[in-house]
Amino acid sequence: MSTSKSILQMGKLSTSFGARLVFNKTVRAGSCLLILALATAYSADHTHLAKLATDLRQVDPDATIDVIVEYKQSPANVGKRSRKYAELDLQLPSWYGAAQKVKATELAELASDPNVERISPDREVFRAADYATEAIRATAARALGYDGRGVGIAIIDSGLRASSSLSRDARSRIVYRQSFIPADPNTDDQYGHGTHVGGLVAGINSSEQDEVAGPISFSGVAPRANVINLRVLNAAGVGKDSAVIAAIQRAIALKSKYNIRVINLSLGRPVFESYKTDPLCKAVEAAWKAGIVVVASAGNFGRLNTLGNNGYGTITAPGNSPFVITVGAMKTKDTPTTGDDDIASYSSKGPSIIDHVVKPDLVAPGNRILSLLVDNSSLATANPGQVVTLQGDGSDGFRGMMLSGTSMAVPMVSGAAALLIQKDPTLTPDQIKARLMKTANKGIALFSVAADPETGVMYYSQSDIFTVGAGYLDVSAALANNDRANKASLSPTAIYDSATGKVKVVFDSTSIWGTSAVWGNSAVWGDTVFLNGHSAVWGDSAVWGDSAVWGDSTTLGFSAVWGDSAVWGDSAVWGDSAVWGDRTVVMPNANKVIVKGEN
Repeated sequence: MSTSKSILQMGKLSTSFGARLVFNKTVRAGSCLLILALATAYSADHTHLAKLATDLRQVDPDATIDVIVEYKQSPANVGKRSRKYAELDLQLPSWYGAAQKVKATELAELASDPNVERISPDREVFRAADYATEAIRATAARALGYDGRGVGIAIIDSGLRASSSLSRDARSRIVYRQSFIPADPNTDDQYGHGTHVGGLVAGINSSEQDEVAGPISFSGVAPRANVINLRVLNAAGVGKDSAVIAAIQRAIALKSKYNIRVINLSLGRPVFESYKTDPLCKAVEAAWKAGIVVVASAGNFGRLNTLGNNGYGTITAPGNSPFVITVGAMKTKDTPTTGDDDIASYSSKGPSIIDHVVKPDLVAPGNRILSLLVDNSSLATANPGQVVTLQGDGSDGFRGMMLSGTSMAVPMVSGAAALLIQKDPTLTPDQIKARLMKTANKGIALFSVAADPETGVMYYSQSDIFTVGAGYLDVSAALANNDRANKASLSPTAIYDSATGKVKVVFDSTSIWGTSAVWGNSAVWGDTVFLNGHSAVWGDSAVWGDSAVWGDSTTLGFSAVWGDSAVWGDSAVWGDSAVWGDRTVVMPNANKVIVKGEN
């Protein structure tokens, strides 16, 4: 293998995943000059090389790169050398950074600055009467007087279109608007995704002025909550890490003014590094520690089977953070009952790559979900068949759009968090996460099969801990529960025990899980998500004795995830030549919106 080919393989990232560093043609042999220059610069101190994210260490030397630089001191105090390309200050509690443009040849100089902690690419993120609220028993909350009033929910997405569905008594409940897209101050939703998400969180049928009823009506989970519109995605549904981080920064700053207690992130991107060093994950952790519940999508890569992994290990960032609530998608089957509901085959599965965090945390309706429509938006124009008009019961009907994806499941949980906060404003993010997970419905079908409506390809799923987490969101049960976790609710980590051939769950010593019968493993995750040994069935015997969650290679995706050729090591799965090879991996609509959903 030639040097130039090796560089191409190691540096190439799939355009379908929206990575910033993309090689669309053969890399010239001269490209290795940057590697040599970096090696020379770092020869005296290898810690400088460690400051670069893995996907920054081999790049075209002629390129100008968007990066996020983390500093040890506040950006206002840093030296001129490392600040000369700064474009956007990013400052969170105990975290200082800036979005910058740098020439590839200047990475070594920037990394040598003693005030620079780490340099990462400014990676791109994507936007990852309905029976949904009935399925999660959210409508029962209205009868108890819980509708989210007074709670602020930050929608970090493609913007929000002003609508009577997001108003109350002729007053808009969009209480703040700001765009973080460079050179585009418009906060209107040109893509159509943010408004759809906003409707699921806090919308109300425009033909009704209060509670809605009937099988064709529409209502969000928290229809009286206030929403904060922080636009980070453009008309194509694409944005950057730096914009999302800046929006999170703004939400923290406005927390007291607008009582922002929840951040909704129906977006994501592939995982390139540990959550401990990823700037986007650090931002959501900062929000969590500031007292804001962060809800993120699991991703829509559950059908990815490039290595025979059956969609396992495809959780997207920042859903790989153990702090946040990461949500997968369920199918309601167009019925209000949950007995026939299945996991959506496209819903990403854990564990997260690199850190092996057990995700998702729980699941919620996300398939063929009806919500607010933005006329002439990119989504509506490209998918006219998904625009729906409902008539009946003497009302003037409801015109909306039906979309699918884990993006649609996230606002279900965000709305549920708002209801819990309305009931008890003293609850912390950790207590809300723990309560939602403990009260989640564990009665999900153990196995399911789905057919792609366009290709007819069949997809098989098993409802294990890496697919459905702690279970199916149950708002009514969560509101009825009064247990208060007295420790952190960090999502646990999975490890492979080569001696027994089993995968086990390891809990952080500071977390609540496993400390008592109230918050023990079986109380939170139940017995049915743990695959027990060679029988390839779920049981309740001796599973919790050794915390084994997966048995052996008979389990779907087991060998690819935990076998000798395991892909979940130190190198990034997304785009790494060791995993994807020389070919671009294309997963249509993989982490965007699954517009039509599945049967």
